[in-house]
Amino acid sequence: MTVAGDLAKFASSIDAAKLPAKTRETVHLLTLDCAGLCIAARRNDYVAGARASIASSGNVTAIGHEGAFGPYDAALVNGTAAHGEDYDDTFEGGPVHAGAVIVPAVLAAAEYRGRTGADVQKGIAVGLEIMCRLSLVTPEAIHKACFHPTAVLGAPAAAAAVAAALDLPPDKIAHAIAIAGSLASGIIEYLADGSWTKRLHAGSSAQSGIRAALLAEAGFTGPSTVLEGKHGFYKAFAPSKTPNFAPLLDGLGSRWVLDTIAFKPYACGTMTQPFIDCAIELARSGIKPDDIVSMVCKVGEGTVHRLWEPLAAKHAPPNGYAGKFSTPYCVAAGFVDGKCGFEQFTDARVKDPKLRALAAKVSYVIDPNDEYPRNFTGHIRATLKDGTVREVHKPHMRGGAHEPLTKAEILTKFHDNARFGGWSRQRSDALAAAIDKIAQGGAVDLTVARG
Repeated sequence: MTVAGDLAKFASSIDAAKLPAKTRETVHLLTLDCAGLCIAARRNDYVAGARASIASSGNVTAIGHEGAFGPYDAALVNGTAAHGEDYDDTFEGGPVHAGAVIVPAVLAAAEYRGRTGADVQKGIAVGLEIMCRLSLVTPEAIHKACFHPTAVLGAPAAAAAVAAALDLPPDKIAHAIAIAGSLASGIIEYLADGSWTKRLHAGSSAQSGIRAALLAEAGFTGPSTVLEGKHGFYKAFAPSKTPNFAPLLDGLGSRWVLDTIAFKPYACGTMTQPFIDCAIELARSGIKPDDIVSMVCKVGEGTVHRLWEPLAAKHAPPNGYAGKFSTPYCVAAGFVDGKCGFEQFTDARVKDPKLRALAAKVSYVIDPNDEYPRNFTGHIRATLKDGTVREVHKPHMRGGAHEPLTKAEILTKFHDNARFGGWSRQRSDALAAAIDKIAQGGAVDLTVARG
């Protein structure tokens, strides 16, 4: 049996009614979270660009937009919007953003084919689990090769998710995964200037997953050794490490790692979040920005090339999107504003002289004992003008497995995001009810989300 064959056997065996309660709840809340993010971002320029690229009509919903579209286009828009503000879920072991890929792919396929809520639950659970586990096979190596793990791992995971939702047999699910290996892509050069391609990655992967599944359904074939082959997926996207498939396959179907997916409290890069909490705690202790001489952060080496270097550029991000991947800026914003929501990442806000002056005082040292990527921690050592030193340590990311957000907090986030996107509470309640119905195995009807 090949690795893709093992994944296909798992995907085809899942019964939504027999999923553990925690797994069903995580799938439900992720669907809700992604929908809220789509609404929040619906009027942004990059979503307008994705929307303008649509070349189809059909019966599938692009959440927050008028009309209905073909499944590929709707998945592209929804995935791009859900991931666009970097406020979507994270699997800490990866890191990888599974919800923004898998939820749009499965919802689009289900609307397109008239599948049930049970099919959606099955497909999303399969896709999330596979995507999270795929990220554990070669930790850090995909980023090291200059690829975005969400982009490249999302395509085969979405293919398995859609194929499972469509109830394809194991051999065709395996071919869907194999085909998606040739559709996967996504480089991380967006880090250089804060351009939009990272935002596209989730939508593109969702779109590729649907295409791979429908190709496989029609009899198209892909290489059976797509994942482990000498010319295969991990050899291409993670050449610096030998793949270890044990974390992918061990306990698959009996132990659900998706239950540990983190819901973000802040709208920015995942590994910055514990540092924001450190900064907020320092500010609440009575320290003022002018009191600070320096703030030194202890970090994992694997985060440096994306979130810290070149340091001068991270001190002065060129636009709001680049600010999301600058730990110095996020620390400054958290310290001054006490939060890092949508308002902290506008092009105007990242150029605020007070924030830039404080960000310029933030630097880092590599902690050889840092647990990244298994765990995301935060530590700031602040030296003040009077010579005193204050230190704050966060042993994990708030919102993650060690300190999860409550169901009420996630629901509040959904309604807040919908309000930010211009929706009334009555309308967001109606969409939440439609998603509840899907979670209960009922009809997949998202017409309330159109417009």
